[in-house]
Amino acid sequence: MSTIHVIYYSGTGNTEAMAEAVKKGIESSGKAADLVSIGDATEDMVTESDAIAFGCPAMGAEVLEESEFDPFFTSIEGALAGKKVALFGSYGWGNGEWMRDWEDRVRAAGADLVNDEGVICLDAPEEDTLAKLEKLGAAL
Repeated sequence: MSTIHVIYYSGTGNTEAMAEAVKKGIESSGKAADLVSIGDATEDMVTESDAIAFGCPAMGAEVLEESEFDPFFTSIEGALAGKKVALFGSYGWGNGEWMRDWEDRVRAAGADLVNDEGVICLDAPEEDTLAKLEKLGAAL
């Protein structure tokens, strides 16, 4: 059985909590899951997988984290075609524009975006968001 990697960046712990819920959902469906902080992520984790989850909070003017996450994501974007991809992240301001932009990038890369949208939450995830994230993981 192949492992589904949940690759994430978390500055405050909110997106990490979201990643843990996605992992729980993957495992509840009988699949193996691995939480991977962005600093430990490799291109092989993406290229060798049929399904993968990415988590990143909104940063600055509603963009992906720019020093580690966005450069990594940009480097593997071309390898997403035909893969099932789940997206999630938290935000503290704005209206979710960063997630809509990210969803568009994933679709443009030819990936199958799970549920056709990412899961977002304002600040720390509450129980209803954690339940959505578990369903997202199970759908992978």
